[in-house]
Amino acid sequence: MRPTSLRALHRVPSYADVRAYLAGNGFADFRDAALPLKAGAELLIGYKNLHSHKEVPMNKKYIVRLTDEERAICEATVKNEKGKSEKLRRAVILLKADMDGPGWNDEKISEAVGCRIRTVENVRREFVLEGFEAALVRKKRTTSPTPKLLDGAAEAKLIAMRLGKPPAGYGHWTLRLLADELVELEIVESISPETVRQTLKKMA
Repeated sequence: MRPTSLRALHRVPSYADVRAYLAGNGFADFRDAALPLKAGAELLIGYKNLHSHKEVPMNKKYIVRLTDEERAICEATVKNEKGKSEKLRRAVILLKADMDGPGWNDEKISEAVGCRIRTVENVRREFVLEGFEAALVRKKRTTSPTPKLLDGAAEAKLIAMRLGKPPAGYGHWTLRLLADELVELEIVESISPETVRQTLKKMA
């Protein structure tokens, strides 16, 4: 039986479906130069309505697709973690970025979580390159701890950052925001707001 409309099918149209549809509308093949816009639109609408999985944005290099187990771990983390822990933030980012789930873009995730877009990008990259555990829990240093105060180059970058404009959505720089930015820009692996305060006081 020739389908009168590809939208009426309850599945993604097969090659045979499309051939039958075209034949029923007076066209011998895909290559028929006389295929009108109506028939072309019918094909596209039918495929779009019946295509079940989310399409991956072309500009995303690091795509998050959680397994059922990984999704359950993230959901448990959101339920059990308190305050504004790093692990809680990363769990929410992974859940929202999951292309088999909400599939939010980085801008929407950063607004919902209250973090920089760069943070979302870093979590995506860690998930793809280093695995789920590394993306959920920031790896601890295996070398000696970060010195109390920054070196000369890092101090200069901190001062320049402090004198510049704060990130979008923030009225001014805070010690916590400066510390987070130093980590996100990979100037240091970790730093506390207190170290930032001491450094700024020393440079004053």
